[in-house]
Formats: sequence, structure tokens, C-alpha cells
Amino acid sequence: MTDIATRPAPARTGQTEFIAMIAMLFATIAFSIDSMLPALPEIAAELSPDAPNAAQLILTSFVFGMGLGTLFAGPLSDTFGRKPVILAGAALYCVAAVAAYFAPTLETVLLARLVQGLGAAGPRVVSLALVRDLYKGREMAKIMSFVMMVFMLVPAVAPSVGAGIIHFAGWRAVFLAFLLFSALSCLWIGLRQAETIHPEDRRPLRAAALWLGLREVLGHRVVLVSIAMQSLMLGALFATLSATQSIFDQTFGRGDEFPAWFALIAVLSGSASFLNARLVMRLGMRRMIARAVLGQTVFTAVMVLLWWEGAWSAALAFPAHLVWTISVFFVCSLIMGNLNALAMEPVGHQAGMASSVIGAVSTVVSVLLAVPVGLAFDGSPLPLMVGVLAFAVANLLLLNLLPKGAAKAAGH
Repeated sequence: MTDIATRPAPARTGQTEFIAMIAMLFATIAFSIDSMLPALPEIAAELSPDAPNAAQLILTSFVFGMGLGTLFAGPLSDTFGRKPVILAGAALYCVAAVAAYFAPTLETVLLARLVQGLGAAGPRVVSLALVRDLYKGREMAKIMSFVMMVFMLVPAVAPSVGAGIIHFAGWRAVFLAFLLFSALSCLWIGLRQAETIHPEDRRPLRAAALWLGLREVLGHRVVLVSIAMQSLMLGALFATLSATQSIFDQTFGRGDEFPAWFALIAVLSGSASFLNARLVMRLGMRRMIARAVLGQTVFTAVMVLLWWEGAWSAALAFPAHLVWTISVFFVCSLIMGNLNALAMEPVGHQAGMASSVIGAVSTVVSVLLAVPVGLAFDGSPLPLMVGVLAFAVANLLLLNLLPKGAAKAAGH
């Protein structure tokens, strides 16, 4: 058996190509969600005319399935390797996309989307473990910031791409675009990325071993706090995603302009990852998280108060909401990579299991938080803002539970 200290490190592709490759795997998620946004009015009109808000579940059913699949993708990758699990998950994703294309009712579309999310968990979770195999600490946080920066550009074009597909071929054809996108990303990683987990480091897929691994991951306070904070942050993000098209359309009468405005939101919020990559090496992850959470809490509280008092004129109401929406995406982009890096630092020796537990719990809980907030839309953005404020306040309280010693060890 090769001694682990003398074993060669896993082969790396060039850093720029690696970042682009991981970003494309992550972008499968963004493309699967954001390109559906322009389709929601047509889906509602065709499949749920009596309950138009139910069309939002096209988004959250996918995310919920992804959360469930996340629990299994990491341990499977610890046993069988990173690449096989990424490719198998992508295959399931593609099969479900075809099923969604032919689904006759909203319920069957939602079921297909849930299965599609299960498949997407492979590329989403295992790519994070793959990054942890090659990088750690602040270096990992920096890589993840650049990945998130590229990843956030996808929402800038996804609604426009979706709108174009819908215009020429109908909303169902968007599912065929998912198939093509996934096939290209799988071809890239299959040809260019070497396996990053050594055969001697693979863990047997046994229930007892998985239970011990799960207990070890959840035995770290920093992991538990990070999961809770990510759940709340993603809850705010998914609630905003679910309601934003309806708000733009019904509240402000800008439904036709939605892809362009969403592109602006994505580009501006994507700059947060670039900012984090520049600052995290100097300030540390915990300080970046603290400042972002505090800023979001204060700004959202002010916005809730102003909307509650009806302080915005007709001319300023839309710009004010646009700026607030950008802030939600910006803060999420700014701190999610840091929260992940903090949580993964003490459990790098079982990165697959750790990324699965962290991703599964935070994603499933975030959907449970986001769905009622999104469905509360009543023609005003106020219910959404109140929900996001509640999540931000809870994160501000949780920040005090983040162990400072662990943060310093992880590169504070």
C-alpha cells in the first residue's frame, strides 16, 4: 500500500480551465432554474389556470429533488470516485428532462423535475468535493469565489435563452436545452479532468461506515452552524427566485422586460464573488460573512419599513425593488463560498460525505422555508421582503454561534 505522505497529489488541469469546468457543472443548476422563469406564465395558463402561483413549484420541486439527491451523491463518490458519480447523475438528469418534455399535467412535470433535481445533485455536490480534493482553506475559498463569479453569469443569459426557446418552440423545448447543456459539460469533464480520489482512499459503501461518517461530520459545531446559515441564505434566494417573475409582471407591469432586468441582476450580483476573491485572503472568511449578513439585515429592514409606510413614489418603487433584489443575490454570492469552505475545512478527509450532508440538509430546509414565502405573493413585494428579513435576522443571531477558533483555523 502506498504511504499517503509519499503518494502523488491528484493531477490538476490548469486553474483557469478547472474554474470554468466546475463553474459549468454548477451552472447546470442555475440554467435548470433560471431559464424556466419566463415560462412560468405559460405553464400556469396551460397547466394550472386556477392556481397560477402553483407554477412556482416548477422551480422548487427541482431544488427539493436536488437536495434529496445531495445526501447520496457524496458518499457514492467517496466509494466509486468523483467522475463516475458526476456522469451517472447527469445521465439521470437528462432522462428526467425528456420525461418533463412529454409530461401532460403539472403534477407529472413536477415529478419529472424532482427526479431531474436528483440527477443534478451528482454534478453539483461532487464538483464541490472535487475542488476540496485539490484545494483547501483560503485557497479553496478563492477558487470557489471565482467559480461562483462565472456561475453567476449564467443567470444573466438563462432567462433570455429560455424566452428565445419559448418564442420559437414553446416552453417544453427548454427541457431539450437542458439535455444539450448537460451533455456538453459531461463531455468536457470526461475528457479533461482526471479522477481526484485515489483508489486506496475510497470508502466502502457500508451502512455502519456511513453512519459513523455522518456522526463525525455533524459533530463539528462549525459544520452545524454553516448548514443553518446556508439554509436561511438559500431560503431567501429561492423565495426571491420563485416570486420575482410574478412581481416584475403583476406588480410593476414589466413582464416583457424581465429577461433583461434579470440579466442586470445576475451580472451585478455576480461581481460579489469577484469582490470576495479579492478580500477573503486579507479579511478572512468569518469577517466577510459577518459584514455581509449585517448589511443585508439592515438594508432589508429599511426596505420593509419604507414599503410598509408606502414611502415610495410610483417612479421610485420599481428601482427600489430592483436594488433590493440585487442585494439578495449579491449577499448570497458573497458568502456562500465562504460558508462552504469553513464547513469543509475540518472534514476534508471525507469531503464527499461532508459536501453531501451540508448540501442536502441546507437545500431541503431552504426549500421548506422558501415555498411558503414565495406562495405568499399577493401582488406586492412586501411578503417576500418580510420573509427575507426574518431569514437575515436569524442568520445574524447564528453568526454569534460560529466558533471563532474554527474560523481562525480555517483561515480567518
